Amino acid sequence: MTRTSHHAPGMTLIEMLVSIMVFVLAMTSIIATVRAFYRTNTYAVDQTSAVSSAQRGVESMVKAFREAAYSSNGAYPILLIGANDVTFYADVDTDSFVERVRYFIQGTSLMRELTDPAGDPLVYGASQVSSVVSETVRNIEQGITTFKYYDESGDEITNYAEIAEVRFVEMNIVVNVDPLRLPNQLILHSTAALRNL
Repeated sequence: MTRTSHHAPGMTLIEMLVSIMVFVLAMTSIIATVRAFYRTNTYAVDQTSAVSSAQRGVESMVKAFREAAYSSNGAYPILLIGANDVTFYADVDTDSFVERVRYFIQGTSLMRELTDPAGDPLVYGASQVSSVVSETVRNIEQGITTFKYYDESGDEITNYAEIAEVRFVEMNIVVNVDPLRLPNQLILHSTAALRNL
């Protein structure tokens, strides 16, 4: 009686090449799908992050405006008002001095500039600390006023020389990571009453 042994045949070169091709095609398809997903969702993720950052910035501005007070050397609480620039005095870091605070638009960033008083007598010098409150702010290019000011009767102040009349500030921040893509920008709106005036 003759014994015959049956071995599983090894993979031929052609079968191996076909397997590699199928694997490469599958991986290419998966990578393309993942890249397409990230490409379409990056805007939404970036926009959400920018809006969240801007909301924190607006909250800090509201708090600072509410704390507006006479400066450490006795100057009036508001120094300068404008459509996209405002300078006032407030104790924003709870130290023993009142800081000079400036909010302004620079390019597509909303900036904050703080100046501590120094010397004897106290003087607000040139030693400022600048920081970004919010990026991707589109107020200037969209023609939307960042700051509006109102008197005690609720009437809007359009003459920026009337700083003594300001009792209430309205803020509008336009946030859009990429103006060329939908959805459209988001406008964050908030208001603050100057409590110490």
